[in-house]
Amino acid sequence: MDEAREERGARGFPAFAARRGGRARGRSFWAGAWTDAVEDTWTEEEPLKKGRSLARTGRIGPITVGPGRISAEIHDGGATHTAVVTLRELDDQEWELLWEKAADRPAVTEALLAGELPEDLLESVEDARLRLLPGYGDLEADCDCGALDHPCPHAAALCYQLSWLLDSEPSLLLLVRGRELAGAVEELKSELLLRAMTADAEADSDDADAEADSDGGADGTEDVPVADGGGSTGRARAPQDDVAPPGVDPVAAWAARGASPLPAPPPLPDRPAGADEPVTGIEADPLDRLVTDAAVRARGLLAYALGLTAEPAPPLDLWRDTVRVAATHPDPRVPARLRESCGRPPHELDRAAAAWRTGGPAGLDVLEHTWSPSAQETARARAALAAGWEADEPPELEVRDNHWTLTRQGLQLRLGRDGRWYPYRREADAWWPAGPPHADPSDALMDLVEA
Repeated sequence: MDEAREERGARGFPAFAARRGGRARGRSFWAGAWTDAVEDTWTEEEPLKKGRSLARTGRIGPITVGPGRISAEIHDGGATHTAVVTLRELDDQEWELLWEKAADRPAVTEALLAGELPEDLLESVEDARLRLLPGYGDLEADCDCGALDHPCPHAAALCYQLSWLLDSEPSLLLLVRGRELAGAVEELKSELLLRAMTADAEADSDDADAEADSDGGADGTEDVPVADGGGSTGRARAPQDDVAPPGVDPVAAWAARGASPLPAPPPLPDRPAGADEPVTGIEADPLDRLVTDAAVRARGLLAYALGLTAEPAPPLDLWRDTVRVAATHPDPRVPARLRESCGRPPHELDRAAAAWRTGGPAGLDVLEHTWSPSAQETARARAALAAGWEADEPPELEVRDNHWTLTRQGLQLRLGRDGRWYPYRREADAWWPAGPPHADPSDALMDLVEA
């Protein structure tokens, strides 16, 4: 059985290092969907809590993921146990049905053909009345530890670490159900090819029927019976003066069409990156910076048009534009000249540029301005930390306005007016930006603590 699975694409992954505190669940959509399904299937909280703690200890060995099976050796209390989690594999007919439903959704098809696992695939799974995520009676655990809990903490820890793998390779969900991603894509291509061939055949049949129907009347005549001199009858063509020519009057067609709707606005692109080479081939070329700046401003206007921001970005004053140039210009001589001429201490411009690089104008605002969130916003943040930290107790933070501080560690989170959490680290006598912002305070704090 193990050799058969190996031939069918079982894959090995190196052991994860220990993680201090933080969440035991993966971060991605598929990781969250997997852990939610596992926790809904195995409802006893105590073994799951032990499994989360064990998953972070670094005592789980390399993980093997194969069709219908996940396994690993776990070192616990001086003993080594082998934990195996199994799921039912989908049979060939079920996979065929799934790809039929996926082919009905162009966005799902496009993502799968690109080697991605789109979130909307779950809708195709539901249309096919199948399961991709585990459910009751579908997820089994086996371990030689002899624990009475079901699942035992070792199997639970293995499931949580699989969610970490799903962060980078969501297609492992297909593998545990019996298909490698490459094989799944080929089966989907076959379904699409079959559909195209069927559509072509139907189109050819419709064209032949239309041509047959047009014989005898397309030229404005019809067959009428005539008699010859011997008393027999035949068919002759008689003109039909009252038959209108085929087609639609162009004037009437144009009047009926109405005004065409404007096309939908394009999706918001990624932030433009600076060009590797100057646009004109001249070192310190200002044109590439102007192009990039125009792209950034256009992106901001598009974000407002799409309703992603409450208002368009305001124009920059002299200080903010100085910070922007210092943060984004590739020539190190430019920030050096700005430090000398900006009229502020050099370290102040450096901190402001670091804040700009982490969050643009919003990041600079978080550095320079303190504000007081509402009691409801503070309560939601505390609840998010308690739910996402998943240790026995989240670390105690000192809260003052929008600053949440771990004083002894010299770490701080700042809540921006854009709803994101900006990490800061104390260096000498000043707080410096320490990384990109997060929407979830528990994610921001975990990354800050583990950095």
